[in-house]
Amino acid sequence: MHPRLANWISQGKYTSFNGLSIFYRVLGEGPALLILHGYPFNGFDFEKLMDSLAERFTIILPDMPGMGFSDKPENHEYSFEEMADVYSAVLKELQTTEVHMLAHDLGDSVVQELLARDQEKTNLFTIRSVAFLNGGLFSDVYRPRRMQVLLSKSPAFLGSFISRSLTKKMVIRATSEVFGKYTKPSTELEEIFWDILNYKNGKRITYLLGRLVFAKLKYQSRWITAMQRTTIPLSFINGPADPNSGILMANRYMELLPNGNVYLLGKNIGHWPQIEAPEETLQKFYDFHSSLEK
Repeated sequence: MHPRLANWISQGKYTSFNGLSIFYRVLGEGPALLILHGYPFNGFDFEKLMDSLAERFTIILPDMPGMGFSDKPENHEYSFEEMADVYSAVLKELQTTEVHMLAHDLGDSVVQELLARDQEKTNLFTIRSVAFLNGGLFSDVYRPRRMQVLLSKSPAFLGSFISRSLTKKMVIRATSEVFGKYTKPSTELEEIFWDILNYKNGKRITYLLGRLVFAKLKYQSRWITAMQRTTIPLSFINGPADPNSGILMANRYMELLPNGNVYLLGKNIGHWPQIEAPEETLQKFYDFHSSLEK
């Protein structure tokens, strides 16, 4: 395992949720900030933001079931409901009743589920604000990559076979495609990504998690309605060069939530703002929180 990952794990804790071991980190001081990572890696995606954020917030950063350093069972039904339940359970364990949120990729969808629950008054905590990073908020303008479609829409036996057959070269190529052309992952980061994916033999279940990309369709009406009706301050920090959820997603966000606070990053920033442009991403995030104070 890469030393940076070993150090990351050494600073974390584990909790149990319905028989699953869930890894999480807590650090910093100040108002609680729940960070929700994306697919297919984990909270380490936010490593470059941690030191700065920890000066202003108490960061709570769990790894979702099936990803990162949490359990990755194969005979398991992964769902947005379960992931929302996991985050809720971690907040309950930490006795956190008010929280800001920062989400990326698949984490955006989990936040949408939590916003819908907020409208339904079923959360046991108060959401103070939400900052979305690039992710498939609106399925009609989301552009999945070929590998995503192949993994997600194949019959289960074929999806399982493809997942087990994935090579490092294939995973890195698919990941690099959604980075900006000038901000591709370094060789070191490629090694780290590969280590995270293979932790607890996670590569074998990539097709199970990948299916959530298309499972979002049945939630769209409920989720979008919740976003439009909520009084919780929302923002969207967007890398416009992302072929999956870049400028098209930002434009749709502005159409559906005209007062939703869109912050566009540099024109060549892609799907991973927190990795590709950490300082710019932090500045936009702080700009949003400064607007809350005003």
